[in-house]
Amino acid sequence: MDEQNRNLLLATALSFAVILIWFLLFPPPEQAPGATGPDGRPVAEISDDGAPLTPPGQTTVDPAAGGAAGTGAPSGEATPEAARLAIETPSLTGTINTVGGRIDDLLLDNYRETLEPDSPLVRLFEPTGSANPYYALHGWIALEGAAADQVPGDSTLWQIEEGETLTPETPVTLVWDNGAGLVFRKTIAVDEDFMFSVTQSVENTTDGAVTLRPYGQIRRHGQPDTVNFFILHEGVVRMSDGELEEIDYDDLPGLSTEESQIEVAENGWVGFTDKYWMSTLIPSPGSDFRSVAREVNGIYLTESVYNPVTIAPGGSLSAESQLFAGAKEWETIREYQNEAGIDRFIDSIDWGWFFFLTKPIFAMLHWLNAMIGNMGWAIIVLTLVIKAVLFPLAYKSYASMAKMKELQPEMEKLKERAGDDKQKLQQGMMELYKKNKVNPASGCLPILLQIPIFFSLYKVIFVTLELRHAPFVLWLRDLSAPDPSSLFNLFGLLPWAAPEPGSILALIFLGILPILLGISMWLQMKLNPAPPDPTQRMIFAWMPWIFMFMLGSFASGLLIYWIANNIITFTQQYLIMRAQGYTPDLLGNIRGTSSSTPANKSGPPKK
Repeated sequence: MDEQNRNLLLATALSFAVILIWFLLFPPPEQAPGATGPDGRPVAEISDDGAPLTPPGQTTVDPAAGGAAGTGAPSGEATPEAARLAIETPSLTGTINTVGGRIDDLLLDNYRETLEPDSPLVRLFEPTGSANPYYALHGWIALEGAAADQVPGDSTLWQIEEGETLTPETPVTLVWDNGAGLVFRKTIAVDEDFMFSVTQSVENTTDGAVTLRPYGQIRRHGQPDTVNFFILHEGVVRMSDGELEEIDYDDLPGLSTEESQIEVAENGWVGFTDKYWMSTLIPSPGSDFRSVAREVNGIYLTESVYNPVTIAPGGSLSAESQLFAGAKEWETIREYQNEAGIDRFIDSIDWGWFFFLTKPIFAMLHWLNAMIGNMGWAIIVLTLVIKAVLFPLAYKSYASMAKMKELQPEMEKLKERAGDDKQKLQQGMMELYKKNKVNPASGCLPILLQIPIFFSLYKVIFVTLELRHAPFVLWLRDLSAPDPSSLFNLFGLLPWAAPEPGSILALIFLGILPILLGISMWLQMKLNPAPPDPTQRMIFAWMPWIFMFMLGSFASGLLIYWIANNIITFTQQYLIMRAQGYTPDLLGNIRGTSSSTPANKSGPPKK
């Protein structure tokens, strides 16, 4: 039993040591000299005022000036004022900027910043000139038969050819005539969720062939604020022919050309992922392209660059691609993967190292939530399912523990006979275990299995959008956030607010769920008498309350799981040990005067 106690303490301490590790210090990003663009040529410099990055080999065209603004960096002058096309769908609201033809203003209609009903909507894209520019654009790179200033650039003013408002039923088309025989069009469509379809076309009315290279690009000006927690990836996420790659923002500046650019043969996608939101460039399934992730002068970029195409004189050509810009809803992303053929798109959600557990755990949780209609009760039912799956191991463990308690008197006699001879004591104990068919290590297996399950559930609750702002009962309005109740104001009875989350007072004045967690863990431990060793006895006496404070700031959904797990484990252990002929003396263990004894072999268990 002493060995089991030590194993329990060690396994639990190690598991929480892993969970509570934070990355406290991140080195500042270093700019990569000589960064290259989609075609392998040096990237143009950009001005210090955060003007848009010009694709390599292109010029910016200032329609107000009526001609090319020259190669290299934009001049830093104000972008010309132009009309905007509205975006209105059941999931998105925003506008398309006719300058550059970029999607740079996007709100998520079904998500707010906080729980308050009048809280601002979550904003995904922002235009240049705002605090955090973040947008998507599509264009062409001139290779042969056309000068760099004869293809649309960052400041190109597109004309509205068709449509006034982008909706799932009404696409819009922009057009730009370069005045030298090339007419460019950009048709943008959107579905009811978060997927844009972009069709770029070019018409060649010259008397010579023109070779161009289409591309899509997502830009983020400056490194965004991130959670910076080791359990979550935020930054670049891309799939390249079945291989998933995640790149942190801090790592982008130091990437070599070989690391930055990947030639994708058949299927892939590339973009930026936040905790709950994502923007991703998605070429047509089955097409080859160059996937690029890089940083240039403080602008973070992901690109999908397609093969060069040649447009014959009098001919035309189009290139189609998709842009996902929205919330990482599991069901929506899975539908895009299954119905639209986007390869492993579900892996854009950060499932982590234990993906073989996190994926089925979340799928079960999602299904239970759909059936029950409440994510908190779904977590409790999921706990029951997990305990049912592990019941055979739990039964074997608790049955072995009950038998070992029956052997306790004989083990004490062995200790007396062996004295200081540890080898003789070990041999005697092994013979005793073998004779009575008891495995002293059997109690460790359920504990070891619980560690990855707990970690996986923690991952699911922390990273999945479906837990965000999910209510349970009464005061629990967000299962992804810590318990908002607090001893500081007697759980709302006193007329002042609880301490701010993350503050020292919030860590001290716990809420209802952490207190229930400590009590449930303490009762579970009281099923067994205190260990005879004074040090072990002290450690086990304090451990429930230490864990209560350690986990007090964790997501309330995770605490609900742990409390339910403790209650079920307590019930299982009590019933199994009674069935094995040993009746735990819970009240005696609490008082420290345990009188539990093995049941009479010829009669029912003692009560």
